[in-house]
Amino acid sequence: MRGSGQTSYYDARLGARVHTLAPGCFHVATADELISTLLGSCVAACIYDPVRAIGGMNHFLLPDSGPSDAHGAPISSSNRYGVFAMESLINALLARGANKSRLRVKLFGGGRILSQLSDVGARNIEFVRRFVETERLPVEAEDLGGEQARRVLMFPATGRVRVRKLPMLGARDVGLEETRYLKSVAPPRGSVELF
Repeated sequence: MRGSGQTSYYDARLGARVHTLAPGCFHVATADELISTLLGSCVAACIYDPVRAIGGMNHFLLPDSGPSDAHGAPISSSNRYGVFAMESLINALLARGANKSRLRVKLFGGGRILSQLSDVGARNIEFVRRFVETERLPVEAEDLGGEQARRVLMFPATGRVRVRKLPMLGARDVGLEETRYLKSVAPPRGSVELF
């Protein structure tokens, strides 16, 4: 399952194909693939079914879609928003044979990378914790908040995750990249203040 803005490459050191997620993407894989992403204020959920040996990761930029239409429906269903990213990943796992009662979750990101911006990372953390609680999905591990960017590598078949925190200079670069991405994402209609 692939979103736009996603790349893949073969990593000889790891002996596997690695799918790298950009904001707004998710990917579901089995034992022969790994999933990686780089997070600043964004959040990634790693969700897997240990019996089926399948898992996936998403990468979302904002907790919700903000504006809605006259009927209360969100204007955009983009995976850059947490609610759609979480639902898309779970639905893709279920479509590939996972069982919702066996799903396990690990959560990462939500850092406050650029102090001059509002703390969107905290809002992302609040959203994702509320989502998994509402959906009754057990959280096995989390590394959320703080002021550092993170590189996350998931082994989907086992749910194992490696996290490497980046030095502050790297975190600043990730924060600037996220800011550029936010500015490039035009609101669907009307004016929306992202930060």
